[in-house]
Order: sequence, then structure tokens, then C-alpha cells
Amino acid sequence: MPRVAFIGLGRMGHGMAGRYLDAGFEVAVWNRSKAKADDLIARGAHWAASPKEAALGADAVVTMVADDDASRAVWIGKDGAAASMKPGALAIECSTVSHAHALDMARELRSCGLIYIDCPVTGLPSAAAEGKLTLLVGADAADLEKARPYLAPLCTTVRHFGAVGSGTVFKLINNLMGAVQIASLAEGVAIAERAGLDMNLVAEALSTGAVASPQVIRHSKRMVARDFSGASFTAALRHKDAAYAVRLAEELLPGVPVSRAALAAYETAKASAPDDDEGAMIKIVSRPKG
Repeated sequence: MPRVAFIGLGRMGHGMAGRYLDAGFEVAVWNRSKAKADDLIARGAHWAASPKEAALGADAVVTMVADDDASRAVWIGKDGAAASMKPGALAIECSTVSHAHALDMARELRSCGLIYIDCPVTGLPSAAAEGKLTLLVGADAADLEKARPYLAPLCTTVRHFGAVGSGTVFKLINNLMGAVQIASLAEGVAIAERAGLDMNLVAEALSTGAVASPQVIRHSKRMVARDFSGASFTAALRHKDAAYAVRLAEELLPGVPVSRAALAAYETAKASAPDDDEGAMIKIVSRPKG
């Protein structure tokens, strides 16, 4: 029976870890808070006291953590997974990290005899729990083939962008464009409100017209109703991803004013309410000025 260690049981990671149990894998889990693992343990997962313990004997270690610092800690920090992984094991980074970090981890873990691939995901927590994510992979072709049995339970689509780091490049582009769309949607909704338009009609028109995108469709009615219950992606996480993306963009392009504006908007949102849903940007945009 293949053995997987899953590290990070947040909104996305919890459902992803459950998919390995559904697929019949032997699964060890670790999270900063054990409470988030209780139902997985009841379903047969083994609780580990550290990433190092979780990785013992694992054929693949999968991480889904918040940022570069968390990723570095669970891979190569004190009691990190790399210390106990067997040579040739797969190190699958599903976290959204910076491009530079992905390349650093690839070098560090390869020096330990491990196979690192960056594999950030797109999809909501419901898709994670149902195995319907899209995986954005950066890996050597041979390494990807070795990893496919460990990716299959998570997804309906694997997009292989090239060498290690390329999956992360696309994920950062994707999330930066999402930040731009949500921030501009918030401004558009706020303008419509100030102008006295029928806001139900505005929400319908935005979500079915020429500017409709998955982000606009998802957030337009929520913004109009100011209903952000069940947050699936927070302002702090959107800011983090946008910051990583702008850092990469500035290495490749001479100035990125639209991207910088979106980052500044989410800097404000993060400072105001970091754990709010990202769509709550409308509350910031529509505040009276004075």
C-alpha cells in the first residue's frame, strides 16, 4: 500500500488529505493544530507529532501550507520532513509559494536525494474534498510520471508547465489576475451603489455580461449582499500571493502598475481584516472618505 504524508490541514489541505484516505493510501498527517486532524484520524489517518515523524517511510510527502516561511519550516526546519524521507521519495509542494522559494527548495531537497516538484492547485475547498482540483505542475517529465499516482486522487486535470518552478509561475499569474479582478469589481460595485443603480440588476449583469469571469461571477452577488460567510480565501492570503507575483513580475517586466495597484488594495484589506474573505474588499472601497 503506498504511503503518503500530508502536511498542512487548512481549508484546502484537509480535503486533499481526505482524498488519499478515500483512494486507499496509508496516510500520516501533521498540522500545527491537531484538532483539524481529528476526523481524518477517525477515518484511519495516522497522527504524527512533527513533519519529520509524518515523513518516515513515506513514498511521497505533500505539503499545503501558507507561505515560504511555513514551507521552509516543514521541509528543512527543526523536525522537518526532509530529515526522515527515504532517498528517491517525492516531495510535492502544493502550497502557493514564491518562485525563488520553489527553486531554493528544489536545490535543497535534491541535495538530500529527494524529488521535488512544485504543484500548486486551483479550485475551491469543495473541489479539494471531491478530488476535482487542477494541478499546476513544474517538474522534469520523468519525475512527473513517477508522481502521477500520487496526484491522481487530488485532481481532474494536470497542467505541466515545464521544469521545476514553472507551475508556481503560472499560479502566481493566476492569483495576481484574480486580485486585479476582485479589486476592480469592488470599485465597480461601489460606483454603482453611489450612483443609485438597482444593485440586484447590477450583480446579474456583471455575472452574465462581457466582463464576467469566475471571480466576477463568484463575488458580484456576494459583494452586493455583503454576505461573506464561509470564507474560502482570505484577504491575507490574496495579499501574500499578489506580493509574490509582483516580486516575480518586477524581475521580468519594466513596471507593473495594474499589478502594483491590486497589491496596494490588498495591503489595505490585509491591514484592516486579514482573515475576512477576499471579496470583503467592497467594504473597504465603499467606506465614506473623510
